[in-house]
Amino acid sequence: MHAQCGFLKVPLNYSHPNGAKISLAVSRIAHTSSAADYQGIILTNPGGPGGSGLNLNAFLIQALQQEKLTNGAAAAGDYDWIGFDPRGVGSSKPALSCQPNYFSGDRPDYIPTSASLVQTWLKRSKAYAQACAKKNGALLANITTIDSARDMDSIRAALGQQQITYYGFSYGTYLGQVYSTLFGSHVRRIILDSNVDPRDVWYAANLNQDVAFNRNIKIWFAWLAKYHNVYHLGNTEQAVQKLFYSEEARLLKHPAGGEIGPDEWTDIFLEAGYYEQTWLQLGSALAGYIHNAKGAVKTLENLYVGTDSPGNDNEFAVYNAVQCTDVQWPLSWAKWARDNWRVYKEAPFETWDNAWFNAPCLYWPAKAGKPVHINGSKISSALLIDETLDAATPFPGSLEVRKLFPNAVLLAEPGGTTHADSLSGDACVDNTIANYLALGQLPARQPGNGPDATCKPLPVPVPTSAHSAAAARVR
Repeated sequence: MHAQCGFLKVPLNYSHPNGAKISLAVSRIAHTSSAADYQGIILTNPGGPGGSGLNLNAFLIQALQQEKLTNGAAAAGDYDWIGFDPRGVGSSKPALSCQPNYFSGDRPDYIPTSASLVQTWLKRSKAYAQACAKKNGALLANITTIDSARDMDSIRAALGQQQITYYGFSYGTYLGQVYSTLFGSHVRRIILDSNVDPRDVWYAANLNQDVAFNRNIKIWFAWLAKYHNVYHLGNTEQAVQKLFYSEEARLLKHPAGGEIGPDEWTDIFLEAGYYEQTWLQLGSALAGYIHNAKGAVKTLENLYVGTDSPGNDNEFAVYNAVQCTDVQWPLSWAKWARDNWRVYKEAPFETWDNAWFNAPCLYWPAKAGKPVHINGSKISSALLIDETLDAATPFPGSLEVRKLFPNAVLLAEPGGTTHADSLSGDACVDNTIANYLALGQLPARQPGNGPDATCKPLPVPVPTSAHSAAAARVR
């Protein structure tokens, strides 16, 4: 690949463009097409906030080239593909870190069933916010989504381009919405996969996630029950659910390996609510542990390390730094408690997990700003993509963004529960993307407020007897 990496210096504070500078890590994979076919630059973002996007361009190019897509080669080859780590992230300088081992297990129980647990978690959250202030100084006051949108425009200008094409996933869709609002004339084409609902940034968005993840984990329980002959976890959704929560309760007193308590258990299996592609691995891990398979505890430990990265809190630090300053969160713990207990009654799976993940916002040291009023009216075309049972960014968000972008087309995948998985092998979805990038072609926008086109989501995984092999070996 024609790849280059480097750093771009940008203002720490765009209100003082001649003041202090920070450095963004940027990668470019140059177009392979002729000059006549060159279509400019395409910036990419994987989400988060806090996700590293430095290598996302290579992944997306490879996906377009590997698929047997009508215009995949042109879609990959006609652009300079730009990856970057947003300010504070990964290889950008400085990179945020507050308490690297914040996620080391076994942590206090997420569910605050006593006043002492409430105080423990509030103290942890406050200490994290204070550590962020001590270590990161002025960057905390200049790391909103608006700042990152301005950084994107700095990348555009540095590369000598009048316009960009943009491809964003999850939180990256909100970054794209903000960029489109602030710099609409600089957008040529835009793809937004799994859309943040801008009405809910960010407190309400997290409460809505809780309900959606609870629904999705029950869908996974039902799938495990369907394959009871493989996993032996119960032949009904209710039976699997009962087993899952009873084991979680047992871990409170007896953490697996001394590290996997109920918090870590929830964090591991939360991935099943995000991605159907994890169902086989997580099904085997759950069955292996329940049936005392050899190495099952180590499997859980490895899955947890891959989920929350004890020893590296960069993504978590940036997540809070952005969300806590994009908008003012409620500062009353009583409100948080009322809202989360209310949602917990309906959706117990990850409500308190999510609440404590965001709780540093109660004490965040940097002043919160005001979000922009999203307006996509200046965007001549946009492709929105979403599975209708997406939990991280529930589908109503994509319907709302469609309203705000009057020239957008929404491609829905009815019944799919996977989050942000375009260019993952679904030919219907991926051909739509390739045709749009290569030719500017989109399905027609339909009357009304629903999706404009649909694709079947990828098939749900089907386990074989091999997936229960671990459960047959006693540790």
